[in-house]
Amino acid sequence: MIDYGLEGKVALVTGASGGIGRAAALAFARSGAKVLVCDVKDEEGRETVSMIEAAGGTAIWQRCDVSSSSEIKAMVGRAVDAWGRLDCAFNNAGVNLLGRDEFADENWDVAISINLTGVMRCIREEAEVMLRNGGGAIVNTSSINGLVGNPNQPGYVASKHGVVGLTRQAALKWAKEGIRVNAVCPGVIETPMTAPIVSDPQLRSLVDSMTPMGRFGKPEEIAEAVVWLCSDAASFVTGHPMVIDGGAIAF
Repeated sequence: MIDYGLEGKVALVTGASGGIGRAAALAFARSGAKVLVCDVKDEEGRETVSMIEAAGGTAIWQRCDVSSSSEIKAMVGRAVDAWGRLDCAFNNAGVNLLGRDEFADENWDVAISINLTGVMRCIREEAEVMLRNGGGAIVNTSSINGLVGNPNQPGYVASKHGVVGLTRQAALKWAKEGIRVNAVCPGVIETPMTAPIVSDPQLRSLVDSMTPMGRFGKPEEIAEAVVWLCSDAASFVTGHPMVIDGGAIAF
């Protein structure tokens, strides 16, 4: 893995109890950043902290439900209280309501409140701190379903398209103030969220056949892109939805 030179930086990761979020938290720490590990799953989140510490990094745990404005404010405040600043933020927390009717009000509301409104509220609080510090980098998790359609998940598709639009808006808003805002758009990645597909041989074979590279992605492959986007190596990159999907939407 690459060291992106984040010594002395402070990074915040939501949805860090597993999957892409955990991989990103570990990657930030490996590059020298202090990491605020955030999620609603206490045990798994604390496990991420322990993994970082075992590897010689620095991390603390903060519970945060991104559907709550007050918890987001407390989360960002914790980073400032602990380390005095916030340099990098990965707004990764999200839900995928596989198999549920997302036209039903209760499911639509969950998808939008967590996947889109939660990202907006995180950006709002993070940017306020970054502006005081002279800049920073924000990465949001969208999806290939934020760029193309999916006939089965209206709430997921709408929320992830919204994240791409919000990313572009925020990038333009703060482009001259030192805050870069980008998004990652993963294809199918082998995480706890995709476990129902991974565990079904027929579904897995179908997904593999729809991906030109013939396999699922790994959380670490998304994490590397996230940390790169937050590093000085990506200093001229903002407003970009980076597709990481093994070629799935290149057809």
